Amino acid sequence: MTQAPGWTRLPDLACRSVGGGVVWANDELFAERENLIRKPEPQYQTSTFGHKGQVYDGWETRRRRDTGEDHAIVRLGLPGVIKGVVVDTAFFKGNYPPFASVEATSAEGYPAPDELADWETVVPRSPLEGDRKHHFEVSAHRRYTHVRLTIYPDGGVARLRVHGTPVADPDLILPDALDLAALANGASVTACSNMFYSDPSNLIAPGQATVMGEGWETARRRDDGNDWVEIELAAPGVIRLAELDTSHFKGNAPGWASVKGRDRTGAEFDVLPRTRLQPDTRHRFRIDDSREATHARLDIYPDGGMARLRLLGSLTPDGLRTITQRFHDLSQPLG
Repeated sequence: MTQAPGWTRLPDLACRSVGGGVVWANDELFAERENLIRKPEPQYQTSTFGHKGQVYDGWETRRRRDTGEDHAIVRLGLPGVIKGVVVDTAFFKGNYPPFASVEATSAEGYPAPDELADWETVVPRSPLEGDRKHHFEVSAHRRYTHVRLTIYPDGGVARLRVHGTPVADPDLILPDALDLAALANGASVTACSNMFYSDPSNLIAPGQATVMGEGWETARRRDDGNDWVEIELAAPGVIRLAELDTSHFKGNAPGWASVKGRDRTGAEFDVLPRTRLQPDTRHRFRIDDSREATHARLDIYPDGGMARLRLLGSLTPDGLRTITQRFHDLSQPLG
């Protein structure tokens, strides 16, 4: 089996769990468009028939009897720079589209689907096969808010994954009240000791985890070490409140945890000293240190799972400039 590209480790900007939505499709007779952005891997059960035929966990259009193609528009839950796209035709074997393309656009506010314009091709028309994942690297380096999947001429696609780096809109940021570790604000996981059960990016995802699998969980340790994850903050800032959430982790929560900050010189300092944790609990700790941080490291002792990490605080003037400049640099149309 071919190994997935490294960019598939980046967040899925389109996923329903981060706020994505399939806002329009020209046809969805056999299977609903919303399935395209569901987080779970596609499932299939033989001989499961509804009123319109075999039930598929994906988006499936009717057979075309005329010229043309089918389209679906996805609003990204996390607008940002797209690094790669996965078009997954899992379980679509005799009814997959032979070709697909992906376009993207950047829109202000909350436009209706028919108000979107200035589409740019990020994945040109490319051949597809049935029942497999197709990985397409994207080179366009700018911020997008929507993507449009086109299939030629018709058929079924199980999932559309849009992996990339979120870019926050500075007009929607309050510099004095911000989660500096939030994926939506531009933070990212840069290193991790172990991701056996789940991805550490889940720690900084939007919203509350609804099940254990939506957090970060490591394998059981059989040595004297401990597990950890490093995060590059959205921009330089001062951490005022730390939230360590072990919700849903009951027999596998860490016994203790600590948080360290790192400044632009590389110097580390304690944000939260090693502190005892309880299972299935949202822990909130007031932070009195006023030093600027650019990175943070969460250590859990010795191993286990954490649902979310929130580092609430304020941007420094340099931090606000960083977020503003990032947005403007990545909002220019491709020339």
